[in-house]
Amino acid sequence: MSKGIGRAAYKPVGVLMGLAAGTVAGVIFRQVWKLTAGDGEAPSATDEDRRWGEVLAAAALQGAIFAVVRAAVDRGGAVGVRRLTGHWPD
Repeated sequence: MSKGIGRAAYKPVGVLMGLAAGTVAGVIFRQVWKLTAGDGEAPSATDEDRRWGEVLAAAALQGAIFAVVRAAVDRGGAVGVRRLTGHWPD
């Protein structure tokens, strides 16, 4: 398989994997938030009843979890493509 075809084939798969990663990251974040904060729902930035520290901590935790899950999914997908095609997707 040529390198160009491999890239083209990887794009739609990468998009689907990105959507799945976002969903998985959201589930993980909600579970981690319940364990760490003892609260059912993470605060939104516009929640008037929550303190700045709580809102920013929730956002930082959510961002870190999303980034780690997304990197793991992207890396795993790239490794899978390389095993199937012999080429690393760009």
